[in-house]
Amino acid sequence: MSTPDVLIGARAVVFDAYGTLLDVHSAVQRHAGSVGSDAKSVSDTWRQKQLEYSWVHSLCGRYTAFWTLTERALDYALARHPDVDPSLRPALLEAYRRLDAYPEVSGTLDALRAKGLKTGILSNGDTAMLDMAVRSAALHDHLDAVLSVDPAGIFKTSPRAYDLVLERLGFETREIVFVSSNRWDVAGAAAYGFTPVWVNRTGQPDEYPDLAPVQVIDRLNALIP
Repeated sequence: MSTPDVLIGARAVVFDAYGTLLDVHSAVQRHAGSVGSDAKSVSDTWRQKQLEYSWVHSLCGRYTAFWTLTERALDYALARHPDVDPSLRPALLEAYRRLDAYPEVSGTLDALRAKGLKTGILSNGDTAMLDMAVRSAALHDHLDAVLSVDPAGIFKTSPRAYDLVLERLGFETREIVFVSSNRWDVAGAAAYGFTPVWVNRTGQPDEYPDLAPVQVIDRLNALIP
């Protein structure tokens, strides 16, 4: 995955949180023994519906806190997997509040800041949810800005969500490198004018060819030349 140094000319690197810095599947993995053989399917369904609900609400012109959508998505996942004990719901939600960070995250953030770059998050997570996740993963001291889409009242990939980065950091669009593991989010960042980087950890096929990433990496520390 050899690519150009996207950090040239950048002043900040902004990350998606869920799936990029934080492992969204670690919540179910933490309770995999209790969930049973459906653990992977439950986790995949939970994530798929969480995102789908955010897109549908945005298209309908409605905004509901991402935590509420996360709860509803888990309810759907459990309903789709009736062999899983529904009494696990509180434990799974608590685990989602405290997701594991990928192992290279803190080192990558520190290396970027050592280069004089600002680091930040722009997340669909609502403010309270995001604050707990960042603190429990011990990332707060490694970030210059932690931004929820809450003030915009709409989820990514709306331009109004990406506006929050410029409003907070005060840099020009082209000076922001935006990093996400979600290809749809990379497409949104590309359309907005950021320098988009796709973290493709699992070798997924590309999508949105007209909104391509400038760089594709398989782990976050590959950002550092």
